[in-house]
Amino acid sequence: MTYEPTLESLATHPVPEWFHDAKFGIFVHWSVSSIPAFAPPNKRGIGDVDLTNPESVAWMFKHTPYAEWYLNALHIDGSPVQRHHRETYGADYPYAAFAAQFAELSRGCDLEAWADLFARAGARYVVFVTKHHDGFLLWPSQRPNPHRAAWQTERDFVGELSRAVRARGLRMGLYYSGGIDWTFHGLPIDSIETFLGSIPQSDEYAAYADAHWRELVERYEPAVLWNDIGYPEKAAPAHLFADYYNRVPDGVVNNRFMIGAGPGGQHHDFVTPEYTVLDHIAARKWETVRGLGGSFGFNRAEPEDHLLTAAEIVHMLADVTSKNGNLLLNVGPTANGLVPWAQASRIVAVGQWLRANGEAIYGTRPWRRAEGRTQDGTEVRFTRTRDALYAIVLGSVRATDVMLAGIEPSAHTEVHLLGYGQPLRWRRHDDGVRIALPGDVPAGPAFALRLSPEPADRG
Repeated sequence: MTYEPTLESLATHPVPEWFHDAKFGIFVHWSVSSIPAFAPPNKRGIGDVDLTNPESVAWMFKHTPYAEWYLNALHIDGSPVQRHHRETYGADYPYAAFAAQFAELSRGCDLEAWADLFARAGARYVVFVTKHHDGFLLWPSQRPNPHRAAWQTERDFVGELSRAVRARGLRMGLYYSGGIDWTFHGLPIDSIETFLGSIPQSDEYAAYADAHWRELVERYEPAVLWNDIGYPEKAAPAHLFADYYNRVPDGVVNNRFMIGAGPGGQHHDFVTPEYTVLDHIAARKWETVRGLGGSFGFNRAEPEDHLLTAAEIVHMLADVTSKNGNLLLNVGPTANGLVPWAQASRIVAVGQWLRANGEAIYGTRPWRRAEGRTQDGTEVRFTRTRDALYAIVLGSVRATDVMLAGIEPSAHTEVHLLGYGQPLRWRRHDDGVRIALPGDVPAGPAFALRLSPEPADRG
């Protein structure tokens, strides 16, 4: 099929099965901001911010927990970042001076080690930030920044990581900040009004952003176009989408081209709530995106106990999967390209859980309902395949059996504990099914039960 640059034609593009099946991706924020690597820590990120309240939004920009927003917060009088910068580097030290340090420190970055880590974590795709809001490029573009010299890397981090990720059987997506580039326009963003007006709308920037996205598509053929915070109205995103789908038919486009975008910018394959998990099964595909802690970029001021535990990640992954979503979980390497142990150890633990229980996650679809509870109140999330129901119990149980309310197996149903080879004994009750567990079930973040063929739902 050939796609045309119209909303009608683009709307015929199906969300590919690989994206439905993948469930778990790794986001990577790494740039010049990884040198100062500072933001006032907030464990919940922006999860508590009321985006309809101007005072709440203004407070968020001034006290942003996102270390990658360092340059913006630096320009807001009285912000914690501004105070930190003056005390650490001096009031006259320019952000641009960090670029040379980043270029030197990043020389030894081992991208093969990144790809190994992401594969061990059980991720099925990676999304790499090629340019964040500070405008610095992580590939040697043929379209360099017209306002800031040497504002890109000589080393092709995008190409190297793409090859390493694909060599391990993962899909590779690319992030690009199409809506904000502070080397062109928009500093500081400190209110709803300045946020909405922050997208550069000049002919120059529209051509610049379009040229970059097209260069990324032509060079690297990403599986995901992950744009952020809108797009210039004159950049004609519908033409970009059509050309992308015609080159990468099973690629996907996120919803963040929409703010300020011209005709066709409203098209998307999936939506991307940030630091939020939906409370229902969504009809359309979605992907929740968040950092391991309250920041995406590395923040050396953030204490380790602000990071999600492995158990919390597993629970979130099961919750998101049960509601037709994917989890895109961010890793923030240090400026020299090392992934901190506190981050790496958590995602490797998730990968260990997925090796035993991934059957209940990968390739599944939502069931008739997402949630349930055992007899002791432990939460359960449900997923399904064509011939099985999976009940993911979010925690350990001390009982010798598990009661699942509202589920009615047939006489032919077999129940298995994932990771254990023999079928389990079960019996019907008026309010559900009681499943006998095989002796001690090791403590862990969750365990999964497969019921096949799929039982009836009486819940």
